[in-house]
Amino acid sequence: MLKIELTFEDAAEHRLELPVPVLIGRGTHCALRIPTWRVGRQHARLLREDGAIVLEDLGTLAGTLVNGARVVRHSPVLPDDEILIGPCRLRVSAATPEGVSSAGAPGSAPVITEPAVARSLAVAGSVAPSMSVPSVPSVPSVLHRLHDRRRLHAALLGALDLRRRDVAGMSDNMLRAEAERLLTQIVAADADLPAQADKAALCREVLDEAVGLGPLEPLLAAPDITEIMVNRYDEIYVERAGRLWREPAVFTSEQSVRWVIERIVTPLGRRIDESSPMVDARLPDGSRVHAIIPPVAMKGASLTIRKFPQRRPLMPDLIALGALSDEMAQFLALCVRMRKNLVVSGGTGAGKTTLLNILSNEIPDAERVVTIEDAAELRLNHENLVALEARPANQEGRGRIDIRELVRNALRMRPDRIVVGECRGAEAFDMLTAMNTGHEGSLTTLHANSPRDALGRLEAMVLMAGLDLPLSAVREHIAASVDLAVQQARLADGRRIVTSIVEVVGMESGRIQLQELFRYDRARGFQGCGALPSFAREWAEQGVSLDGGWFSDKGGLAVDSSAFSQGLA
Repeated sequence: MLKIELTFEDAAEHRLELPVPVLIGRGTHCALRIPTWRVGRQHARLLREDGAIVLEDLGTLAGTLVNGARVVRHSPVLPDDEILIGPCRLRVSAATPEGVSSAGAPGSAPVITEPAVARSLAVAGSVAPSMSVPSVPSVPSVLHRLHDRRRLHAALLGALDLRRRDVAGMSDNMLRAEAERLLTQIVAADADLPAQADKAALCREVLDEAVGLGPLEPLLAAPDITEIMVNRYDEIYVERAGRLWREPAVFTSEQSVRWVIERIVTPLGRRIDESSPMVDARLPDGSRVHAIIPPVAMKGASLTIRKFPQRRPLMPDLIALGALSDEMAQFLALCVRMRKNLVVSGGTGAGKTTLLNILSNEIPDAERVVTIEDAAELRLNHENLVALEARPANQEGRGRIDIRELVRNALRMRPDRIVVGECRGAEAFDMLTAMNTGHEGSLTTLHANSPRDALGRLEAMVLMAGLDLPLSAVREHIAASVDLAVQQARLADGRRIVTSIVEVVGMESGRIQLQELFRYDRARGFQGCGALPSFAREWAEQGVSLDGGWFSDKGGLAVDSSAFSQGLA
């Protein structure tokens, strides 16, 4: 007998005892069956020769690795050797004769399903849970549950015929009630369901997958989850507190993911198919959705949902979370009220849109605001608001309306402020033009690693507009339009913070000059940089008081603020 320990990519573990020789592969005749495309039909074999354990690769394309090196034959196999076959890491040792288990009985070869079973057995809320499955019988129980889900789901679709039935006139509640009625009848007439099965939970899972968003429903309802990532139908990750965790939930099939994607995008008038395999959309609560399917997505349909909390965070919430200091918050709020043009930059998931939304709420109610986004995410608490959203092309390739066209159109809508959710291309030129021609106090975000990089990206995007402008003119245009750049970042521990606030102070020797006003230091936290903004005296002349102490280096460098009265106006 051989004692075999298997560990999957999600750290789910299985321990087996099998008689030699052990044939490993995805074929049904294999003693150790791992039915996944990453494992060959007959992948490898474990033998005993002269008392030693021998591993043989059977000529598979993916190969067999031992301790990181690809092998054709490896002898002897030691207990500390790490054997990698597809998604599994194996450790093999000799078992005592008394250790024979029922798993090794003839005709009962264990089936280790990497895409469904191992991931379903993972501990909820952990990237790499250290889990030891106590016995092999737990694996078939999970298999049976997945099999029952698939069978009931297919029966419900057959009864309801969702794919051909026109449900446009039915509300979600009516559709779910009809599906629940049919499913109750199907379950009552199903003699194959085991008596110990939790029929209520099974019906809920099947209903969610048939008329809802499947295993995503409880994840969307969980308040501590901020992002949901479906890599493929049996591989789901979530973000909690800025960190990624593996979820045990799975879809029953690839087609189930496709149906969920269609259920999201169809009401928005968008489509996804092989000719248009990528789509951006949103859920009714405003959560942002991105989907991509084969042939572009190699592993299968992929879905990413950026959740938005039911209660929108406010500036005091950011201060309480340590995202920025109280001085930085007051300064940014005052800059928005005083119509300074702001660019919020940062990496993916750094909190740019959240900060933009909070800053936008500082716009006075008497002003008219136009928001422009690729997929609507902003939720401004403002009365005089017009929200515009870009539109992709239809099936005939017509009807596309991009952000640049919306920015141009917004200029005819008598806006006081223009808020662009994110600048990605040529619309940056029109946005800068609006900032510099009577629409001061406009805001936007873009992806960049630093304020200097943000201005460099703006240069590149303006050049993308195809206006054939010299670089010096582009830089002058940026320097005259942007007043402040706010840099966001996500730290290793998941916290999202404002790492820098810089002022654009003009041009010198063909280079845009920046003056840092606030920074985040890992050792000392948030601090001023010892310099007042260049517009401080202008504000003082307008009767707006500015606290010079905000900008002092708390380590000892003071700022002479005698020219300005203390406190906020």
